[in-house]
Amino acid sequence: MKPGHVHITEDCRVISDVLARVGDKWTVLVVGYLGSGPMRFTELKNTVGGISQKMLTATLRGLERDGFVTRTVFPTIPPRVDYELTDMGKDLLAPVRALGDWARRNAVRINDARQRFDDMAP
Repeated sequence: MKPGHVHITEDCRVISDVLARVGDKWTVLVVGYLGSGPMRFTELKNTVGGISQKMLTATLRGLERDGFVTRTVFPTIPPRVDYELTDMGKDLLAPVRALGDWARRNAVRINDARQRFDDMAP
């Protein structure tokens, strides 16, 4: 392998790993909504359309594990659990919002391109 090649390969692995977390649709939506402030699990589930309880749990656990979200349990009956962005999670808001804005601005163009492509298929 060429001398600089190992560094590039390691960078690609790191970038791929991070993008796997922050680039999935549920993460983008959850981080976007938590950008407004702390939310309870049920509130998030009702706000993030179409997400299952299992997927929301997995997404929140992954975000917590990676340091983007904190989980606070309040000793009430039933227990209240709030999720909130950490400083790193708040730092992620700018690119997440930019990606969301880009997607909204280009949705029609993308759908038109898909339709043209599909129309050419045999």
